[in-house]
Amino acid sequence: MANMNRDKNPGRRPGRSRKSGLPPGTLVHIGEIRTETVHIEVLRYNAEQVERIEIGSPADLDRLSPFEGVTWIDVCGVHDPATIAGIGTRFELHPLAMEDVLNTEQRPKVDPYPNFVYIVLKIMRLESKAKATGLSLDVEQISLFLTNQTVITFQERFGDIFDGVRRRIQGGRPNLRERGPDYLVYTLVDAVVDGYFIVLEQLGETIEAVEDGLIQGELEEAFPALQHLRRMMLMIRRSVWPLREVINTLMRDDNEWMKPETRLYLRDVYDHTIHILDTVETYRELVAGLVDLYLNAVSNRLNEIMKVLTIIATIFIPLTFITGVYGMNFRYMPELSLRWGYYAVWGVMLLIAVGLLIYFRRRRWL
Repeated sequence: MANMNRDKNPGRRPGRSRKSGLPPGTLVHIGEIRTETVHIEVLRYNAEQVERIEIGSPADLDRLSPFEGVTWIDVCGVHDPATIAGIGTRFELHPLAMEDVLNTEQRPKVDPYPNFVYIVLKIMRLESKAKATGLSLDVEQISLFLTNQTVITFQERFGDIFDGVRRRIQGGRPNLRERGPDYLVYTLVDAVVDGYFIVLEQLGETIEAVEDGLIQGELEEAFPALQHLRRMMLMIRRSVWPLREVINTLMRDDNEWMKPETRLYLRDVYDHTIHILDTVETYRELVAGLVDLYLNAVSNRLNEIMKVLTIIATIFIPLTFITGVYGMNFRYMPELSLRWGYYAVWGVMLLIAVGLLIYFRRRRWL
């Protein structure tokens, strides 16, 4: 398929400056540069049957036979503006909404239009990493369109958290097969929210591991881990905080797309969202507390070092004074003529050093 407006430097994320001066509704991809073919899958179902069809282009949608039931069109890959524009034209989706699909830096939101509802969500995954905490946070944008008997989802890449929803549909679950597209949207939103619990559970274990390392004195490894955790918590908060408004809008606003029975299920998702927000804030406070603990530990270690150096300097100050006195080049110094003068000076210096050590010990400075 043709890939319009695509940068030839893979791995780079072009910013919003690419759209500077362009009219509203211009389809320009903003996000991770990708080269794979856009994958389009159609899943149609009703109480009696399920059809799962892979198509090659938006034009193939017109060749599908009529179907009485819910149609779910899942598009994996938003880096090809031509393909996205074709789907938007086929279902009469507003250009401003299609523009937001291609801009993967959107915040979670709900935009009602006359003939559909547009929803933006963020999917989060934790991936293994060699450094820092050993985890890397991957955030992907999901765009959902709820139209008459049709749900369209746009994902940035192939492979997602909706496989469980597909299995439930193909397995003949009555809650899905016998309900409308609004219930499918609820199920997809619920799958996204449930994915946050997995991420937060892994982060909680990581935070505990970093805390244990701090307590054991592993300060060198703790600092980059804490910095990485702070950045991840900030990204999670930016993705999760608007989610409450999204669910609340779907649940409470008067619109013809969400049925009253589906709003009851959205209430449960809203409760999960509040729990996630509380957990995120708790983890942010824990990470901030660990940063303070790290700074205190570093300060205590520095104080211990300075204490040892101060004690050593204090012991050597009187000794240096004595050696300085007897290092003066005067011709007549009474002690210079004593046979045991050298040993006597050493004895005095040792007595002073031992006496200071005993004094510091009694004062519990050692």
